[in-house]
Amino acid sequence: MSDLQIPSAFDPFAEANVDNSGAGANKYIHVRVQQRNGRKSLTTVQGLKKEFSYTKILKDLKKEFCCNGTVVQDPELGQVIQLQGDQRKNVSTFLVQAGITKKENIKIHGF
Repeated sequence: MSDLQIPSAFDPFAEANVDNSGAGANKYIHVRVQQRNGRKSLTTVQGLKKEFSYTKILKDLKKEFCCNGTVVQDPELGQVIQLQGDQRKNVSTFLVQAGITKKENIKIHGF
């Protein structure tokens, strides 16, 4: 009976956790939308490289889309840009046109 193999617990995120060691380590920029209360929503941009100035990007985004926003320091994700409203499409086209990233490196999440 010693030749029996007991299956160990499978962690589907194990390889993702090894690759991702903080914000900007992976090559994807994640643009998400979160529902607030009622019809209000919040757009978050995560995964920009650390050499970019988050405050300057935020200033340009706010001016371009006529919305308010902030840069939040998250313990797991690093710095995250938050914008008011559903700005997913606008942010993705802005990042490509500004030359910050390529279109294939942006992942848009949400409903």
